[in-house]
Amino acid sequence: MIRIGLTGSIGMGKSTSAKLFAEAGIPVNDSDAVVHDLYNGEAVPLVEAAFPGSTGDGKVDRQKLSLKLADDPSGFKRLEAIVHPLVHKRERRFLERQRQAGADMVVLDIPLLFETGADKRVDKIVVVSCDPQIQRERVLARPGMTEEKFNMILSRQTPDAEKRARADYVIDTGRSIDAARAQVTEIIADLRRKPQIEE
Repeated sequence: MIRIGLTGSIGMGKSTSAKLFAEAGIPVNDSDAVVHDLYNGEAVPLVEAAFPGSTGDGKVDRQKLSLKLADDPSGFKRLEAIVHPLVHKRERRFLERQRQAGADMVVLDIPLLFETGADKRVDKIVVVSCDPQIQRERVLARPGMTEEKFNMILSRQTPDAEKRARADYVIDTGRSIDAARAQVTEIIADLRRKPQIEE
């Protein structure tokens, strides 16, 4: 079973690309969705202990947590130490389920693939990219997004050029959805043409 690591900087179209893989019948494990789920359950007491006052109504309040991290950026490491092992555990469960189901490939949608060393857990890397101006317009159009917040997020992400240099495949999302879909279809076909990767 080929494990595809899908990544890309903020606003590059990674979520859309993940949906295109899913539409093509490839199982996708969405790390962001897993984190969202953990923030409504398993991670809540651990996050509250590390960041008092960052939870409410039995879930992590992302707004409060963001404010705490903005005040103290060193908190990112503490948060990652809580969340990443839980995400990794869910990922292992997902892989086991897909292996038992006989999937020939899966997509692990991991925003911080390189930053967290998750690139070592995948067989192939697909990076989603587009022109920086398009990226900027997409991100600044999001509710509550500011230049400052955008720059802070970018500062924590591996530069796009480096990601592209380390990728096996690059999806350009700066054109149309159909163009992106065609690239996804070609990546899947190319991987199926090659010998299967042994576990």
